[in-house]
This record gives sequence, C-alpha cells and structure tokens, in this order.
Amino acid sequence: MSHEEYIEKQRKRAAEVASGMLDGSIHYLEGAIELSSLRFEVGLPDDDRDFLAFAGVSSEIDHLPIGAPRQYWSKDALERHELEIQQTIKWAMEVSLSECKSIVARFNA
Repeated sequence: MSHEEYIEKQRKRAAEVASGMLDGSIHYLEGAIELSSLRFEVGLPDDDRDFLAFAGVSSEIDHLPIGAPRQYWSKDALERHELEIQQTIKWAMEVSLSECKSIVARFNA
C-alpha cells in the first residue's frame, strides 16, 4: 500500500467514525478518542481545527471508563461514573459537533 493509499484509507475511517458518532452507531466519546488517534494519520497539518477538537475532548476523558477498558471496571464504579459520562457526552458534542460534521463532509467521498 502506498502512502497516498494509506492516507486515503485513514480519511475514509475518520469519515466513518464521525458519521457513526452523528447517527449514534458509535459512542460519541469512543469516536472522539479514535478521531484523536487518527489526527496524525490523515495527512493534514498537526493543527487541523477539526482533529484538534477531538484531541481536546480525548484529553479530558481519559479518566472515564470508556471503550474496551470498561470491561475491567467494577459495576459499582461504572454506575458511579455514568452521570459524569452522560454530562461529558453533552459537553463533547457542544465543543465538537460542528467539527464532526466537517470531517464527514471533507472525507466522505
């Protein structure tokens, strides 16, 4: 696979993730983490506004039981964090929803 093909594959994945976040098929915070990790894989400047939004969200949620690590948390701990997770989803959408839509528009070819 060429570098250009790799970049295109990562851009397609970013559009898929962002689209899933918008339609609810991908947990918003899990998607934010993945988009943050794709930031350096899509062939854009490091300070790209759309991806920076998700880097910011991701940096604020690393203490929450989200994604695969959730399986290692106790039921009690999960219950204690659920309200915070729901509030954080609302906040994350407020600060990154337009960027999520932008990623879909830019890379959904």
